[in-house]
Amino acid sequence: MSNDNFLNRDIKAQILEYLQPNKVVILLGPRRVGKTILIRQILSDCTEPYLLLNGESFATQELFSRRTVANFLQLLDDKLFLIIDEAQKIPNIGKVLKLMVDEITGIKVLITGSSAFDVENHTGEPLTGRKYTFKLFALSEKEYDQIQSPLIRKDKLHERLIYGNYPELLQLNDKTKKNKYLSDLVSSYLFKDILAFENINNSDKIISLLRLLAFQVGNLVSTSELGSQLGMSGNTVSKYLNLLSKVFIIHKVTGFSRNLRKEITKSNKWYFYDNGIRNILIANLNPIELRNDIGQLWENYLISERIKFQQYTGMIVNNYFWRTYDQQEIDWLEDTGGKLYSYEFKWSAKRTPKAPKAWIKNYPESEYKIINAENYMDWIRN
Repeated sequence: MSNDNFLNRDIKAQILEYLQPNKVVILLGPRRVGKTILIRQILSDCTEPYLLLNGESFATQELFSRRTVANFLQLLDDKLFLIIDEAQKIPNIGKVLKLMVDEITGIKVLITGSSAFDVENHTGEPLTGRKYTFKLFALSEKEYDQIQSPLIRKDKLHERLIYGNYPELLQLNDKTKKNKYLSDLVSSYLFKDILAFENINNSDKIISLLRLLAFQVGNLVSTSELGSQLGMSGNTVSKYLNLLSKVFIIHKVTGFSRNLRKEITKSNKWYFYDNGIRNILIANLNPIELRNDIGQLWENYLISERIKFQQYTGMIVNNYFWRTYDQQEIDWLEDTGGKLYSYEFKWSAKRTPKAPKAWIKNYPESEYKIINAENYMDWIRN
């Protein structure tokens, strides 16, 4: 069994805690990050009878086509723990689950989905007050501690800045195989949900859009400018960005403002959930010693790791960047617990810029910290 099968995922304990009678736990995340393996791990420790189904199977979809309590009771066969992998593929899954948790006393349900729009759109309204939603991402730095010692952390960090954190990469020691894995991941899996949605028949424009974003990581992005470069309307660009967000390829960060005249809020920044996906899109998997984009690699990586930390710890937070029209800026801002925390990302520990004067003047109670390659672990795991 491979290393990634043995890893305990940080989200596992929360899932077990929220698996309650007559509730549905929804586990969302991109394809290939280990949702199915996590289910197997949960079931390996399970002492109660359960029913495990694959929503992508036509046989499973047929089982749920007759929406009656009698049919579901027969299907469960006295089992009160139901698990459905890729549940979004089952038509009307929200109404199905609502009927089950409302009418079958004691049933617990765990479902997974590789796209937010399918599961949430099909379960959101019918399951109001009956569901808990969690997100699973590619492996986190904290999770690697189970199999990698601190002595090799620096070398592994350099590698992850290039190849990212998808679990199956742990099985591949050859760079050529890693390159092929990422290439196949982009071409075969990441767009599987998007291309089936709204009859989008090819991914050429989407890949071109992602490549433009990959080169602009950490920069302000205008949908109208992207549209001009791609020969499409700004509305179409916004639609594609929304879909790419919902399949967990990219995510948006908005500008922070308390209505100061010079603060930028209309443009956004876009980041990739995984560095490897970003790098394969621009066809650059060179080591960091041969790169001129280490700042972008570091910023994207830190933000993705911080999001994992926030999600897995249940942190209640709003994330932003901050920038003024006279070019004063802060990379990352967290508004949580009634306080502002600002962070600047620098790969080298030798670079220690002070907080911008406009920030200090207008937000004197906020905290400011530089996150670099020497101190980053405390920020993304504690």
